[in-house]
Amino acid sequence: MGIAGETFVLGQNEVTMYRVSLQRVPSYDRDEVMGGLVRLLEPLGGMGRFVKAGERVLIKPNMLAAKPPEAAVTTHPELLRAVIELVKGEGGIPLVGDSPGIGSPHRVAEKSGLLKVIEETGAAFAPFLDSLPVKGEGTFKEFELARPYLEADKLINLPKLKTHEMMTMTCAVKNLFGAVVGTQKAAWHLKAGADKELFARMLIEVYRLRMPELNIVDAITAMEGNGPGSGDPRQVGYLLAGGNAVAVDVIAAELASIPRNLLYVESAARSLALPGANREEIECVGDSPREGGIAPFKLPHLSDVQFGLPKFLKNRLRNQLTSRPEAAGEVCRLCEVCVRACPPKAIAVQGGRLRFDYHRCIRCMCCRELCPHAALKLKDGLLLSVIKKLS
Repeated sequence: MGIAGETFVLGQNEVTMYRVSLQRVPSYDRDEVMGGLVRLLEPLGGMGRFVKAGERVLIKPNMLAAKPPEAAVTTHPELLRAVIELVKGEGGIPLVGDSPGIGSPHRVAEKSGLLKVIEETGAAFAPFLDSLPVKGEGTFKEFELARPYLEADKLINLPKLKTHEMMTMTCAVKNLFGAVVGTQKAAWHLKAGADKELFARMLIEVYRLRMPELNIVDAITAMEGNGPGSGDPRQVGYLLAGGNAVAVDVIAAELASIPRNLLYVESAARSLALPGANREEIECVGDSPREGGIAPFKLPHLSDVQFGLPKFLKNRLRNQLTSRPEAAGEVCRLCEVCVRACPPKAIAVQGGRLRFDYHRCIRCMCCRELCPHAALKLKDGLLLSVIKKLS
């Protein structure tokens, strides 16, 4: 599974290059998106390289939460429409599925406009409701991933380019965490979420269990700031595509001008010497990001400076070197979404306000990611505050 890179002969050596295509698309106008998508895929061999007649093709968008398309939280429905139509044009059977961070798949698909497109195009809605066990091949020995995700003949990954408070960026590899169904996501945050490097390693291992044949990134309107759920929409005007999700993420980070030392997933991929992790082996084709004059993305709140510290120091200094979530009293509506979303159950409503148990809190920021009202702020630990003032 997954598309290999192209092999070229340079002198007497064979070199595998991973091709990432970029295409400027200024808006979500239906014709512009379809035309841009066709041009995007041409250097990769077109949709026909990835989809054959009769194949069941799972299209996996980002369906984080029930937000309208203009919030830039989910993959835009017009991109989904264009992908479905191209899959059908090759004789493929399109299915669309994901497991949201909060809310039912049907509700999220409806609010985001994705369900309307699924119905209008005649695609099948395949929400991730049940899962199958899969043996892990690395640090983690077993996963449970969505049945439709594993049983489809081909997988097209359709992420939204967004900043992410825990991983700094979410794109092609991180989007595949949606294959973990429902409450099992919380279990993985408990198992690995207290350590960003370990969590990134887990994401890489999920990716390696079922690599997409094609990744198409929605960066027409991306998200910057405190993403992935409460950041600011950012007009970028690009689509990206490639057969190797790691390579696509490397170029997406370049497009957003995100420093490599802040990219935990990319760092984990490099440490494992994964195909696509080496920038020198990635060939960009199509519209160059430099020609677009894209200003650097506004990054999430710096909430952790433990990267690379020995484990014993992380354990001792965690409260000093990290930020902790707090309720913004004037905005919080006590909807209790954060209470239900918190993996370690460190949040409760007491006395008409939110109460946090910071000894249990693992700083995964799921509460901030899923809060529908952006009602949680961050308070820096003492050493983190000092480091910020000196930097």
